Amino acid sequence: MNRYRFLLTPTWLGWLGICVLFAVACVFLGQWQIDRREVALEEINRIVDNYDQEPIPYAEARELFEAAEDQDEWTVVELSGEYLTEDSRLVRNRGHSGSVGYESVVPFAVAGTDDVVVIDRGWLPTDSTDGSQPALNPDPPEGEVDLVARIRPAEPEINRGAPEGQLASIDLNEYQDQLGYDLLTGGYGLMAEESPAPEVAPRQLIRPSQDEGPHLSYSMQWITFGLLGFIGWGYAARIHARNRDYEEAEALIGGEPHHAEAADGAPVHAASSAPAQNRVREVRRRQRIRTGKLSDEDLEDAWVEERLHR
Repeated sequence: MNRYRFLLTPTWLGWLGICVLFAVACVFLGQWQIDRREVALEEINRIVDNYDQEPIPYAEARELFEAAEDQDEWTVVELSGEYLTEDSRLVRNRGHSGSVGYESVVPFAVAGTDDVVVIDRGWLPTDSTDGSQPALNPDPPEGEVDLVARIRPAEPEINRGAPEGQLASIDLNEYQDQLGYDLLTGGYGLMAEESPAPEVAPRQLIRPSQDEGPHLSYSMQWITFGLLGFIGWGYAARIHARNRDYEEAEALIGGEPHHAEAADGAPVHAASSAPAQNRVREVRRRQRIRTGKLSDEDLEDAWVEERLHR
């Protein structure tokens, strides 16, 4: 192991420390990608469990509008009542199929109760000449309406203002403050169907994606990068040790270091110099002769030389 004693020098230990730090960073980044994948899988599981189920009556789902939990998202609910159209709002900067527009939210008074919930009726494109308003904003049906909606948790406050009649997010507490009467502020309903159906309605939001993303492959890549640092350090150590062997062999045979040259006179690195490799083998052969530990190849070479000099 004397050949690799240089690995205990400050320079090589320093490079090893850098490899360790790089590997630790890669492990944390890999774990971050795994955590993101777990979040994506939880969302996919909620979609699979809830999105296409039969609707449950409002009486059973009321608590979801009061305090919707993550596992309740996309639960399908049926309810009847009346839209309070005069209190509708537009939610700004909402994406849909690669475009940015608005979503129309309307309070809905549930029949047979004193409850008012919020219904997101869908997406509206931005006006092509005036981006501060949608291209159209159709009113919801009047009178008694039967609805099927999917539960979404209320969105947090984002500390961003909006013009009158608009909201920066579906922050139900802010919406309630604007209206001056009570709403169920834990969750809102994303409309799936309404009857009677109006002639013109906002576009329904597309089904959420069930693609978990490339997080697993990214995590494996980060772990691989961390391992490659140690592999590179070990390869550099091997090359350095081999170059030291060549230099020692040149010094033993020629009395001073020999620098191989290419045909154009440029120096050739010891690791790629065939004559240097031959000199190393010669030095090692002489050492074996002095110690009496001859290899089969040494014995064969001696036999050939003996026959040639007869």
